[in-house]
Amino acid sequence: MNFGNILFQVSVWTLPVLIAVTLHEAAHGWMAWKLGDDTAHRLGRVTFNPLSHVDPFGTIMLPAMLLLASGGSVMFGAAKPVPVNFRRLRRPRRDMVFVAAAGPAANLVIAVIAAALFHALPILSPDFGQWVGYNLRNAIWINVLLCVFNMIPIPPLDGGRIAVGLLPAPLSRSLARLERKGIFIVLGLVFIVPWIGGKLDMELDMFWWMVGEPAAYLMRSILSITGVM
Repeated sequence: MNFGNILFQVSVWTLPVLIAVTLHEAAHGWMAWKLGDDTAHRLGRVTFNPLSHVDPFGTIMLPAMLLLASGGSVMFGAAKPVPVNFRRLRRPRRDMVFVAAAGPAANLVIAVIAAALFHALPILSPDFGQWVGYNLRNAIWINVLLCVFNMIPIPPLDGGRIAVGLLPAPLSRSLARLERKGIFIVLGLVFIVPWIGGKLDMELDMFWWMVGEPAAYLMRSILSITGVM
């Protein structure tokens, strides 16, 4: 990949990533604020300013390294989690579900808006329209990936917290105990299991099975619903 291609890849991924992670985290904070916990609001995290949500390594360095190393085919990263004091929510068990679901829901809304904006590309100049088109395509893909990935039912991912709020108390408590270890389980499934599979000459791409396939289906559905394909 030459330097010009690298700059192009960076230019058409940076904006979609920043918008996706910013609105995802801001949605968590906004929902918690409306349901009784103003922790994120007091700390300035209910904002569209990406600088408030960006983690230097997780949001910038890690995705950039993966994109460059893979030629633009692999992207993984994270923003600074929005602080939420679930005990301050008016109905903690129920409201935890809404707070957790707000982030993936925001990503789904962004993906639908990005798809709808494809209909505006013909009014743009060809070169600018092409650049915008790549941004919109990447915005859809990034947001459906974030939506599906975060819905994996393992804490501290959003899907795990939703499951904790919905499951019967005994199962809920057992799942909640994974809060500190859950991210290592997820990273192991995403990176370690495929690496082991490669050593054994086996196809064990857990990320694609758990996230990639559902995200690709969701993207096709959004493009179909919005009349893009």
